[in-house]
Amino acid sequence: MDFEAVNWLAVIAAAIVAWLFGAAWYMGLSKPWLKAARIDSATMKKSPLPFVISFIAELIMAYIMALVVGAMTGGEPSLLAGLVFGFVLWLGFVATTLSVNHRYQDFGWDLTLIDGGHWLGVLLIIGVVIGWFGAAAG
Repeated sequence: MDFEAVNWLAVIAAAIVAWLFGAAWYMGLSKPWLKAARIDSATMKKSPLPFVISFIAELIMAYIMALVVGAMTGGEPSLLAGLVFGFVLWLGFVATTLSVNHRYQDFGWDLTLIDGGHWLGVLLIIGVVIGWFGAAAG
């Protein structure tokens, strides 16, 4: 895996677009999400920290996606490859992890579907942006 052959513009753009998607996703689903997560909006702690952590996490995800897609495509990422890897990584790691954690935490499938849908969108967006931008200029 070539850690230096990363298109940093693609990584940053992917993280920004994914973060904006997440903001729109949870704004649109705020009431069902609050109910499913058993959070009272009146007593909810309001802090910018989760937003910052989300962006950093999506930046890391975009970097790892760039590495995976680059390695698996011989350094020539494509939009289709990014889409496929986004889905496969979501299915293999995110959907499974959320499903397990939410069952142990005694949350309903409604929370899993809302959160899982968000992360599916994030990974598909990151994969598409990474694939669309292509390899780093050499």
